Amino acid sequence: MKQDIIPVYLIAGFLESGKTTMIRSMLEDEGFSSGQKTLILCCEEGEEELAAALLNRANADLVVLDEAEQLTSLRLKELNAKYSPERVIVEYNTMWTMEKLGALNLPPYWQWVQVITLADGTTFENYMTNIRKMITDPMRDADLILINRCGPAFNKSSWRKQLRALNPSANILFENLDGSTEDGVTDEDLPYDMKADIIDVTDEQFGILYLDAMDHPERYDGKVVRMVGQAFPQREFPQGVYLFARYAMTCCSNDVQPIGWLCQGPTKPSTRNFIRLTARCHMQPGPENQRMLTLEEVKAERCNPPKEKFVTFTNL
Repeated sequence: MKQDIIPVYLIAGFLESGKTTMIRSMLEDEGFSSGQKTLILCCEEGEEELAAALLNRANADLVVLDEAEQLTSLRLKELNAKYSPERVIVEYNTMWTMEKLGALNLPPYWQWVQVITLADGTTFENYMTNIRKMITDPMRDADLILINRCGPAFNKSSWRKQLRALNPSANILFENLDGSTEDGVTDEDLPYDMKADIIDVTDEQFGILYLDAMDHPERYDGKVVRMVGQAFPQREFPQGVYLFARYAMTCCSNDVQPIGWLCQGPTKPSTRNFIRLTARCHMQPGPENQRMLTLEEVKAERCNPPKEKFVTFTNL
């Protein structure tokens, strides 16, 4: 019988960078933790601890390795035999170096599935100056980079540019002192000119606009944009309203759907043709107290379709 993989999640960072807090939130998240037998391998001993009640509730076992010499391929094999985990979370102090971690032979069926790297915003610039390699090595292959404890005056946009140069594909988030999170993207970070009278969005930038407008609809409120897409008819929409969108693969080739914005205007919906739409953006209240962006048609012209059939999503 073919056995499923045992997913291994790496939570990396220096001591007191927030790794244990991250793991606690993972175990408390019902969307992530639903009773799977979990082995938590703590490769350091920080001040934050995981309560026994939480471990019991999450069906998790905690093993602490105090010294880097204890982290070996043989030790992992022994732990796998002892606990038979269905998934593994590794809390890793990157002072032990990523080279050591990469040299390990994982037990059968163990497979890295996600790398999350955390850093303390109050020490980020100092570490980038003095121990750059040690702080950036775990960021190069991360799926998510989270800089926490960020104050209001911290230069998140500049930090984001440095991190994006290290890892073009990672999601980058900043956690503020009040617990809120943001992506640190400013108008200057966007590939189109936010100061232009008409913001021209190329076919390649459609996905960037879509994602940024979801996170920051207020950035576009009152702005005029111009881009290529299609007017999709929607039965539930009143006359004079259509979905201006393009097709995108949201997760796989079997899940293709149009993504875009509600648009009010005289254009007759039809997916036979592409249009170059000039529209004014409006921020509106959405479901569940969220904010959303809508479009008001200014001008619509028939045009050639984009070279690429599907929208691509590029991280800023």
